Amino acid sequence: MVSLSTNIRSSIRSFRYNKAKGMTLLEVIVALAVFSIAAVSITKSLGEQMANMPILEQRTYAQWVADNVMVDARLEPKFPDLGKKDGQAELAGKEWYWRKEVVKTTDDKFRMIRVSVSDDERYERIVAQVSSYVLNQDK
Repeated sequence: MVSLSTNIRSSIRSFRYNKAKGMTLLEVIVALAVFSIAAVSITKSLGEQMANMPILEQRTYAQWVADNVMVDARLEPKFPDLGKKDGQAELAGKEWYWRKEVVKTTDDKFRMIRVSVSDDERYERIVAQVSSYVLNQDK
């Protein structure tokens, strides 16, 4: 009886040892498939982000030009007159064309200033636009 229980124990240990040796071929194939799907989707995502970089760079520069023109407009000491004013600015080795519009609001104490920035002088494509309000301190 002792030898039988010893044989059973040794068989169980042998079975556990053989089972825990490594992964089966099916497990390896499934792991490789999961990894390859993840790698392909990450590569595709990175490619799309790299394709969008020039567009984001252009929008960022145009936004900076619009912000600079708006700061200049808000720092003017007198209340702005209604109308449009066009200009151009150079930033990052490129010419940017801006248009500042001063629009009347329902309250005569306020005026809205809208600055639009384009990469062509005909303003066919507005790349960035900002708006702000100014108060007439004299009224």
